[in-house]
Amino acid sequence: MTLHRWRWIPNALTFLRVLLVIPFAGALLAGSYRLSLLIFAIAATTDALDGFLARHYNWRSRLGAVADPLADKALLIAAYLMLTYTGVLPLWLFVLVLGRDLVIVAGGLMYHYGVGRFEMEPSMPGKLNTFIQVLVVLAIIILMAGLPMPLWVMEVGILLVAASAIFSGFHYSLVWGLRAWRAKH
Repeated sequence: MTLHRWRWIPNALTFLRVLLVIPFAGALLAGSYRLSLLIFAIAATTDALDGFLARHYNWRSRLGAVADPLADKALLIAAYLMLTYTGVLPLWLFVLVLGRDLVIVAGGLMYHYGVGRFEMEPSMPGKLNTFIQVLVVLAIIILMAGLPMPLWVMEVGILLVAASAIFSGFHYSLVWGLRAWRAKH
């Protein structure tokens, strides 16, 4: 029995994370913040485990490379959408978070169809933005669950998410815009 037979496990964990988006969003919508915290913790564990297995055993796949960040993004967008819909977060923040992602996807598609094939690798500002978004959502859910968390986390978190979304969005636009200009000239 070789380890190669188990290379499907990281992708299965990624798809489990995709399936967790619905109960996670439902728990947030219902105001069941402790349940949403538990689901978020399970999703984070599957993310860490699938990443470890893919790297450690070289069980990487093209499907996993695409599905893993999409699963993470789906969970984050669901969190920001539900926290906005229930009035916990301001609408402008959700529009900014979603708008940044849509600008990046649209830019990637324009590059792909106008310039040529590319591999979208996350930039350091993009990774930082995702990290901040995750930390802020986690802190807000902990706060809403009535667990120990300072109240200032909400206000500071909103500002950090907004600043990092704007900065990383401009960074992606600038970097890929320059790459497209160089490729055309």
